[in-house]
Amino acid sequence: MPYTYDYPHPAVTVDVAVLTVEDGALKILLIRRANPPFEGDWALPGGFVDIDESLKRAAWRELAEETGVHAGFLTQLGAFGRPDRDPRERIITVAYYALLPARQLRIRADSDAADARLFEVAALPALAGDHGQIIARTLSRVREQSADLVLPLRLLPDRFTMSEYQVACECVLGQSLDKRNFQKRVQAAGWLECTGEQRRRGAHRPARLYRRRETAADSAPIQ
Repeated sequence: MPYTYDYPHPAVTVDVAVLTVEDGALKILLIRRANPPFEGDWALPGGFVDIDESLKRAAWRELAEETGVHAGFLTQLGAFGRPDRDPRERIITVAYYALLPARQLRIRADSDAADARLFEVAALPALAGDHGQIIARTLSRVREQSADLVLPLRLLPDRFTMSEYQVACECVLGQSLDKRNFQKRVQAAGWLECTGEQRRRGAHRPARLYRRRETAADSAPIQ
């Protein structure tokens, strides 16, 4: 029979951590598991890899099936394979993460997810299995990679103000940034361009709108 071996083989799953900024806070997308194990617990969206698909394609599929969210750009975080991490069998998971604008998220629980919603990373519910460890490593990696302030651009819509950009950076880094120094640093780096448009909110002066300069990484295909 095909796929029958003398020695047992571990199964492989994928899990996806989707980060966004909403109401001035860094949030993560979680699902409530509808089935055992960990039924009723909150967890990262994810599931088993089909025999004929790549890891990244499986991550994209599971995210869309369970939450309705489509993430064109996923970054692999790493593998988590503690022998007792899943009571069903020996399961190794490969974790991915994505940073998406809140306006892009159309969250809809489906498949084996009983619910799906955003939680502030500073106030997470009890989590299934080792998903707390996966989230902690995700946050550490994202903050490390955001030191040059480029990665948080993925949290922004097509057009944004400099203030919105600074808020996104502060949420990811977990610290306040001096407004004047921030703007000087960004303008000197040259990864933004002014659209020539302005946005007015309330009685404040109209704010200039910017957009990011596209890079090859921004348009990388799903594999």
